[in-house]
Parts: sequence; C-alpha cells; structure tokens
Amino acid sequence: MPVHLIDSLATTEPLADVFSDESVLQALLDFEAALARAEAQLGVIPKTAAEAIEKCAKAPGFDLAELARETLRAGTPGIPVARELTARVRAANVQAARFVHWGATSQDVADTALILLLKRARAILAGDHARLIAALAALSNEHADTVMLGRTLLQPAPPVTFGLKAAGWLAATRRGWARIDTRFEEAEVIQFGGASGTLAALGDQGVAVGQALAEELGLRYPDAPWHTHRDCLAALAAACGVQCGSLGKMARDISLLMQGEVAEAAEPQGDGRGGSSTMPHKRNPIGCSLALAAAHRAPGLVGAFLSAMVQEHERGVGGWQAEWPIITSLIQATGLAVASMAEVVEGLTVDPARMRANIDATRGAIFAERVMMMLGSTLGRDIAHKLLEESGRKSAAERRPLVDVLAEIPEVVRIIPAVTLRQIDSPENYLGMAGDFRKSLVSPPKK
Repeated sequence: MPVHLIDSLATTEPLADVFSDESVLQALLDFEAALARAEAQLGVIPKTAAEAIEKCAKAPGFDLAELARETLRAGTPGIPVARELTARVRAANVQAARFVHWGATSQDVADTALILLLKRARAILAGDHARLIAALAALSNEHADTVMLGRTLLQPAPPVTFGLKAAGWLAATRRGWARIDTRFEEAEVIQFGGASGTLAALGDQGVAVGQALAEELGLRYPDAPWHTHRDCLAALAAACGVQCGSLGKMARDISLLMQGEVAEAAEPQGDGRGGSSTMPHKRNPIGCSLALAAAHRAPGLVGAFLSAMVQEHERGVGGWQAEWPIITSLIQATGLAVASMAEVVEGLTVDPARMRANIDATRGAIFAERVMMMLGSTLGRDIAHKLLEESGRKSAAERRPLVDVLAEIPEVVRIIPAVTLRQIDSPENYLGMAGDFRKSLVSPPKK
C-alpha cells in the first residue's frame, strides 16, 4: 500500500504494507483461523466449526474504521475482532459461532498477530541488509588501496584507506544484522495462555492445542505464555536501536565526505533525488539524511519500549498497550535506514584524486607523528614532540611543506637521512596495518 504522507520519511512501502490496517487485521484473523484448525485437529471443536471460522476470517468486508474505534474503547484489538468475526460466522453457521476464539484471550490474539507481522518484516529487512553488506564488500575491495585522510575530532590525521573505512561500516552492519536476526528468531513464538496464562479453559489439552496452533502459524511454541514478560521483544527493539546507530554513523561519514569543501564521495543522483527547490546546483545527501533521521528516532523508541516492560502480574495495565506503535515504528525506522544506505552505497561515487589532493593540502602536517617516532628514539619522545609542534606551526604560518621546514633543522637531518626525509609525506608508506585490518573486517565471520 502507499505510505501515508506523514510517514513518508519514516518507512518504506514494503514495511508500510506489512503494518497497514488490512495486514494487521488479517494477522489477527489468521490467529483465529489457525486456532480453530488446531482445535478441530484435536477434537476440541467440530471440524465444521473450524471450516466456517476459517472461511469468515478474511479481512475484506470488515469495517476498519469501526474496529479502530472499538479497539480504543476495549483497550485491545482482540475483543472487537473476535466479536465481529463471531457475528460473521453466526450469519453463516449458528453452531460454529459458539467456537470462535475458543479458550484464548484477547492478548493471545494481539501478541501473536504482532509476531506474524514481525516475521514478514524480518524477511524484508534481511533482503535489504544482504544488499547493503554485498555493496559494502564490493566498495571496500575496489578501494582497498585508495588512500585518504584519517580524521580525528573532524581534523586531519594520519592517512587511512577508503577500503578500511568501508570495511568498518561493513563489519558493524554485519554484526548488527546478526543481532537483529537472532532476536527475531527468539521472538518468533506464539502467545497462547488464555485468561491467566494457564490455559485452564482447555483442560489437559491446552499444550497440545498450543503446539498445533504454533505449527499452523509457522511459529515456535514457547515454554510458557509470556503475557507480561516482554524481554524477547525488548531485545529485538534494542538490537534495532543499535543497528540504527551503526547505519547513522555510516550516513554521517558519507554526508561529511559529500561536503563541497571535502568532495571525496557523493550519493547517486536521479530525477527528484537530492535536489533543492531553490538551488539547482545542489546534490544533497538524502539517503544519509533518512538513515540519520532513523538514528535520531530510534533511541527514544527503544527507551519507550524498555520503560513499558514493567508490567503487572499476569496482564499489564498500560505497558502492553504502549507497545504496538513503538515496536512497529522502530522496525520501520530500521528498515528505512538499511534500505536507504543500501541505495547510497550501491550508487556511491568515490573520487580518489580528490582524496589524494586533500592529503596533499595538509602540506605533510599529518605525517608529524611519523617524524616524531623516528626522532624519538634518539631525542626522546617529549623533545621530539615539541620539535614537531614548533615545526608544524612554522609550516602552517609560512604555508610551506613540513618536510622543507624539517630539512632546515640540524637535529632532524642528523638523524633522518635526506632521502628518507623527502619520502616522509608518502601516504602509502604510513598505513600501518590498514590492509590487514581491512581484510579481517571484510572476511565473513568464522562460524
């Protein structure tokens, strides 16, 4: 379905479809139909009743606006949905209507419907994460030897490679998805406990019905109902928050590299993408902006979910009712962030010449550490540090290369041969373990 205009910077079309009114209602009805089938298999209700219930458990024809109004009055969607479904079944089969929602409670319906929706969302997020990880691996390999400024506290620092930077993004993304996927797996269990979480209404068949219900829905059966134990969903929420942060870090880096004064990388362009209503020349970091917006929203959503975990006894007052909009917003924020960054990385333009020019623009200042270490073993680190500080200031004030200033200092030329000094500002010769680190980050994790 189309994304609501107010949500157009908060989700993607596939995720908006998953959490649309029609989809949510169908998930609620899928629970009721699966419950009836499971109970019919075990002889708890007549097979004809299950058939009638399943036939009526289709979202088209339900008044969604009225269900929303009734949900507000009931405090749960399970009550009005069960009532309306019962009325529909009664119109088709009076006897079958007696067995709608048999032995379940309204939270069983709502929680399991949410899990079904999350299972659908998981597949969408998995696809976009796979795209992003593949694109980052290709980007890192392509630029394994592309030198660029390291930047610490936003200031020039010794060189790194763009391949290493991309590999860092890749590894964080991969770790983040592993966490999310694991938390999805943990959360994909049905909720089925009846009134107080004991399934007393079903006698000694409660567990058998629950297991059959789980099989019908393609979910796992938990050790026990989890009505007021929200830790698995909270862990999923937290994992999404962490991933949004990692994607936001990547987006922040790329958007800074896109600044006109830096101009080392740029997002892909296209009709209507990244432009300005008043400045035709603009090439704005739109994908990065969307990921950063998600990263800004996520911590508050995670915190809200965690605060809602404090739920009373066997059924919570307020905490459970807070969850649906929180967790669905968080999943959609994560999905938007990863889809946006996948698009960014797949079409990212990298300018190695500009990266090299920005290194050269420092006039060798970023290699002061290298010279200090070469002098330190003879002069002592503190003396060498002071000497390089003074040389750096003179280089900046006179706008001269650092090596030229150093070549005029007797203590320096006495220790460092002239031929070595002339090669001090070669970035390829001061990358340390960048190549090894990059390969380690890009390599698939060991199982």
